[in-house]
Amino acid sequence: MSIEVINLSHSYKAGTPFEKQVLFDINLSIGEGEFVGIIGPTMSGKTTLAQHFNALYIPRRGKVLIDGLDTRDKQADLVTIRHRVGYVFQNPDYQLFAPTVGEDIAFGPLNQKLSRQEAERRVHEAMAQVGLDYKTLYNRDIFALSGGQKRRAAIAGVLTCRPKVLVLDDITAGLDPRGREEILAVIRDLHHHQNITTIFISNSMDEIATMADRIIVMDRGRIIMDGLTRQVFARFKELQAIGLELPEVTVLVNKLRSAGFNLPAEVLDVREALSLITAALKEMEANR
Repeated sequence: MSIEVINLSHSYKAGTPFEKQVLFDINLSIGEGEFVGIIGPTMSGKTTLAQHFNALYIPRRGKVLIDGLDTRDKQADLVTIRHRVGYVFQNPDYQLFAPTVGEDIAFGPLNQKLSRQEAERRVHEAMAQVGLDYKTLYNRDIFALSGGQKRRAAIAGVLTCRPKVLVLDDITAGLDPRGREEILAVIRDLHHHQNITTIFISNSMDEIATMADRIIVMDRGRIIMDGLTRQVFARFKELQAIGLELPEVTVLVNKLRSAGFNLPAEVLDVREALSLITAALKEMEANR
């Protein structure tokens, strides 16, 4: 499933004295099976853009096409679009509402008018996909879950609708390192084994660097960079100029480069960095 954004602009409180434009003439294409990271400073428009992808916002200026379907079209089935482009919010409490885990995760397929038997089958499958134990947690009070479990339940609820695209809005924010890595492992598995197109918004440059194949950088409502992950992070001075931190490994590598180490600028993986630093040390020793 493809997403195409054409000349999209968006304002909050449009037509009032308090109107504020937050997106400016966005043009963007995301192809089937891509893993795209979206980064940018606070208030850069990341979430507003992403919420156009599943028709939470309908364009007033410009177009958003989901597999060629214009979300502005009055004949468009917006419910179907929202099932195909699943959106997981940063705060799971905005998304979870049913009394128990099983009821909440089953809401989507039941809303699609599927049978209770099929809905339950999908709940069982989705809980397994995100690492939630069906027997232990199915009847658990939804708000008795931990932060990480709530996020996994929110993802599971989206998965029961069999989305082709998964939009994840800073869903690891506030989690401890273990919970964060568990969520990231779930996302990697879904993308690699089910080929779900993944759009990953994050304020963590370390997460983006290791997860995304392509990065879109936003600033003040505009796309200012769009390219392969290594290419984007190689432009570290421009990223720092808009207030973005760099992945820790990139910071380390650039400090070593300044100290005379023969290293490429676009190293993003810790193990890769270790291998390259070891090789550089051996080269320096051989040249003494």
